[in-house]
Order: sequence, then structure tokens, then C-alpha cells
Amino acid sequence: MRSASAVRRGATEDLVAKLDDYERSDLPERTKAALRLADRLTGERPHIDATFHAELKRVLNDAELLDLGMAVMFFSGWQRFNEAFGIVPDRWTEGSLLSFAAPERG
Repeated sequence: MRSASAVRRGATEDLVAKLDDYERSDLPERTKAALRLADRLTGERPHIDATFHAELKRVLNDAELLDLGMAVMFFSGWQRFNEAFGIVPDRWTEGSLLSFAAPERG
């Protein structure tokens, strides 16, 4: 799914399209490692084994790994909190495909 708001924030359509299958994309290895970490941390059973940690350390230093992990977990936790309490964006309506998109200008 492509996000109009992501494109407005500087991501290109091409970049957003690559996220669906980032492993087979031409994204830099550092970006793929960050996306793998996000996937692992937000999965049903988060686990970082020694092999994966070593892979991460090849492209991220300790401070970057900590910052990225904290950011991923903050936003993941925030989303889970919103889901638990049924919080939705102010402009969202039942059946909306992109509940986070800006309203259309007419």
C-alpha cells in the first residue's frame, strides 16, 4: 500500500513501493538490516539471537542500534495502545482505506 502522507514527507513513490518486498529490493544493506530489526521487534515473539545481532553490528553501531530499537518499540507500543483502546484518527470514517491520509481538497 502506498501512502500519500509518506510521499509528502520526503519518501518517493519508488522507495515506498520497495518496502513491501524490501529483502529483494535494491535498498542499501543498512536499510534492510533496520527493516529486519523492526520486523523482528514488532513480531508476535520478538527475539534477537546472536547471529542476527552480529549481522546488525556489521552495519549499525551500538548507539544507532539502541536509537532505532527504541524508536521502533515506541511507535509499535503506541499503535498497540491505540488498538487496545479503540483510538482512531479524528478524520477516520468506517471503511476508509487510508485512515491517516489528509482530506481531499476540493
